[in-house]
Amino acid sequence: MTELALRALRKTYASRGRPQVEAVRGIDLELRSGELLGLLGPSGCGKSTTLRMIAGLEEVTGGDILVGGESVVKVPAQQRNIGVAFENYALYPPLTVAGNLGFGLAARGTPRGEVASRVRDMAERIGLTELLDARPGGLSSGQKQRVALARALIREPDVLLLDEPLSHLDAAQRDTTRRELKRIQKDLGHTTILVTHDQEEALSLADRIAVMKDGVIQQLGTPYEIYDSPANLFVADFVGEPAINLLPGVAEAGGFVRLSDTVRLAVPVRLAAGRLAAGREVLLGIRPEDLRLGGDRLSGGEDGVAAVPARVSAHEPLLESGIATLALAGVAGPLVVQTGPEVFLDRGDTVRVTADPQLTHVFDAETGEALR
Repeated sequence: MTELALRALRKTYASRGRPQVEAVRGIDLELRSGELLGLLGPSGCGKSTTLRMIAGLEEVTGGDILVGGESVVKVPAQQRNIGVAFENYALYPPLTVAGNLGFGLAARGTPRGEVASRVRDMAERIGLTELLDARPGGLSSGQKQRVALARALIREPDVLLLDEPLSHLDAAQRDTTRRELKRIQKDLGHTTILVTHDQEEALSLADRIAVMKDGVIQQLGTPYEIYDSPANLFVADFVGEPAINLLPGVAEAGGFVRLSDTVRLAVPVRLAAGRLAAGREVLLGIRPEDLRLGGDRLSGGEDGVAAVPARVSAHEPLLESGIATLALAGVAGPLVVQTGPEVFLDRGDTVRVTADPQLTHVFDAETGEALR
């Protein structure tokens, strides 16, 4: 197992007659041996460019990449002991699964007997033994992904890079492959970077997540830290399904934020006593699962938390849960609430909704930074 470190890593693209494009703007990261880090962000945020620089497929504009404490920036890609499983699988159609797995080993001069032995061993670990004689054209998307992963692992890399590994799979295949991928990574203990735009994938697989936007890491933390304590509006809005509710308001004395003439909500006491001055424009962030309906129609709040009246715009029953879209008097935008499977609401119903102050996030309206 090997540590990986990125030091002020930068990538700038320049073209004649056009302004330079900064794809990656000074990333600093340290991965512990055996850790799986998720690079999460929308298309164009720089996550795949970062992966390609680590693999040696993109030239580094500035900064350093350390594998096991040694710089690899000047080392050609083929000489870096880094395994990559690409989004498009990149399998060789004329070769069998066994041929694809052993191709890189044979190209480096590994004895034929050792190649065959390592192919058999890896196929057994990944569950490909029965497919060794098949060709890629006859494989499902899930099977192709396992072959691509096995080919990256068979070289026993110091670092494993996974580029959107589940993006081409359907929902059922994605769930199965995700569980297999987590088991394999933990069993083999490779230091791994997973590049993905899929938050569920990152939250379920990664030990830590780096959320990226515009070539900059917005927040680095465990899945729980990213989800429960977002550093800014971008992280809060990007991570979470259904998306977090963001409601504009103005801070008031006593630890409240006024959303309209008739609606005000409490915020965490420690926040109110610190950085939330009266008159400050803010955005309240409340996740749909952290809101509660105060009972059938017009009953009161729960546990002494103030209940706010709201009108139902729509309700989607989704078997295991439901999604209610509510309108609050005088408040811009809808309020989305996750309901239990036993709740059934009609458009136009009046309900009361409660928000626990300790589960309410507050963001500065101008900078987007979280106030903690």
